[in-house]
Order: sequence, then structure tokens, then C-alpha cells
Amino acid sequence: MLNALIVIFRESLEAMLVIGVLLAWIARQPEPATLKRGLWLGVAAGIALALALGFATFAAQSQLAGEALEKFQVGMVLFAAALIVQMVLWMHRHGRHMKRELEAQAGRAVGALGIGAVAALAVAREGAETVIFVYGLGLESGGGDRVALLAAGLAGFALAAATGWLVARGARFLSLRTLFAASEILLLVIASSLLTAGVDRMIGLDWLPPLLDPVWDSSALLDDGSTAGRLLADFAGYRARPSASLLLAAAAFWSFVVWRLGRAAKAAT
Repeated sequence: MLNALIVIFRESLEAMLVIGVLLAWIARQPEPATLKRGLWLGVAAGIALALALGFATFAAQSQLAGEALEKFQVGMVLFAAALIVQMVLWMHRHGRHMKRELEAQAGRAVGALGIGAVAALAVAREGAETVIFVYGLGLESGGGDRVALLAAGLAGFALAAATGWLVARGARFLSLRTLFAASEILLLVIASSLLTAGVDRMIGLDWLPPLLDPVWDSSALLDDGSTAGRLLADFAGYRARPSASLLLAAAAFWSFVVWRLGRAAKAAT
């Protein structure tokens, strides 16, 4: 459940930083108490919207069966992978300007209601991404242990809260830029793992030809059914006996990611 911990840590930290930026802006305004109440109401509304998305997702799943359910689940796994990539690319391009953009949005907002709307949209976005990511990770692990998934989520949130507290206290040993860069790499590895799981399921359902299967067999070195192999398979999508379709999908994924990150880096300079 390391993937869930990393995802929830990153999303929770982003949400906390957004709230921190808005709180700092509010502290410089007249009547900060009123604006602060609007902010926390917006945070609560954003969390409620994310929870509603979670309930709607599980409600939709409960109404499906057979091939329709398989299509829904495969689609959600692939959508989660695509959303992680989109989020990383967006943050790579806009992250350094996020504080300025949030303050500009807050400045255009009208009173406590406007501040609440800015907070609600920001928190709902992070929460909705978290719901989709965790749902996709749960499907990737075949349902897995929900208690372990919950524990990983709580650990990720607690780690984000501790990190946010240290940042607020001005901890010099903690570099947010380095932390976000490292988490971006981990998130892209997780997205690749989700893509692998989705392609695997499509091959298993005969929706996608495996082409050459397997291309190689490295199970003598590390079997993906062993403890270490299973951990690597869950985290990074390792397969001891990969098909050609799986390798082509992985190659296309990383080629696209490297190309887009290169474009984002050029645009930022």
C-alpha cells in the first residue's frame, strides 16, 4: 500500500499548502476573522464534494456487472494513470506560480463567500483526484485489504500534516522543491504501474492482443510472485514475463512523459 501512502501524502500536502497560502493572505486583510470562517466553510464544502464523488463512484460500480463492470474498472484504472500524469505535468509547469495565482484569485473574490469558493474548488480538486487515484490503486491490487489501504491513507495524511507543520515553522532542512520533485518521480512510476495493470487486464479479457508473450522470463532473477517481486510489481508494474503489448505501452508512456516534461521545462525558462 506504499502507492496509496505516496498519493495521499502528495495530494494532502498540496491541499494544505493551498490553505496555508490563503490563510497568510487573509491575515493581511481587514476583518480576517470573517474571511477565515468563509475559508473553513469552503474547505468543508470541498471535502464534502470529494466524498460525494467517492460515493457516486462506488454507487456506479454497484449497478454494473459482467463485461460492463470490467469496462468500468479498466477505464477507471487507465483514467487514474492519465490523471496522475496530467497532475504532475500541470504542477511542473504552474507549481512555481501557484502562490501568486491563488493570491490573485483571492484578491478577485468578493468577501467570505468568494474566499470560501476559492478554497472549496481547490480542496475539491485535490480530493477528487485522491478519490480517483485511490480507487484505481484499489483495483490494481485486486481489491486488496481495505484496512491496509485505509491505514496507508491515514499515514500519508499524517505525514503531509507533519510536513506542512514543519514548512509553516520555517524548517530550513526541508526543501519543498526537492520534496515535490521526488514525489513527481514516484507518482509517475505509480502511473506507469496503473497503466501496466490496465493493459494486463485488457490482455486477460482478450480486448488487446499480447503480440509476443512473453518477450523474456526473468523469474529466475526476481519472480513477480515472490514477496520482493510482488512489492515491485505493485509499486512499479514489474512483470517477470512481460508481453510485447505491455512493453510497447510502457515505452509509449515514458516517451510521452519525457517529451512533455521537456516541453514544460522549456516553457518555464
